Amino acid sequence: MADAGTMRRIDAGTLTRADLADVVHREMGLSRAESAGIVERILHHMCAALSDGENVKISGFGSFILRDKGERVGRNPKTGVEVPIAPRRVLTFRASQMTRERIAKGA
Repeated sequence: MADAGTMRRIDAGTLTRADLADVVHREMGLSRAESAGIVERILHHMCAALSDGENVKISGFGSFILRDKGERVGRNPKTGVEVPIAPRRVLTFRASQMTRERIAKGA
């Protein structure tokens, strides 16, 4: 799947579930339904782990990291009125060194 990105149109802009399932279908020779099912199961497991408070690391790609942000004061830029922003959990992504190098090369 390393060269799967070369099969996409440059102007596509967004990689979708259907694109991922299509790559699995082409590279592994599975049916389209099986390929879509595999993609859905992987995404389901990732979401379940994140929902349970676990971080998700995909070696050579990057890590999805959960962070708890405390309550803070924000400001409405139009009116200048201060508004409290509730504490929340946010998801961040940190690309691996390998991914950052590939992006820098344009590969």
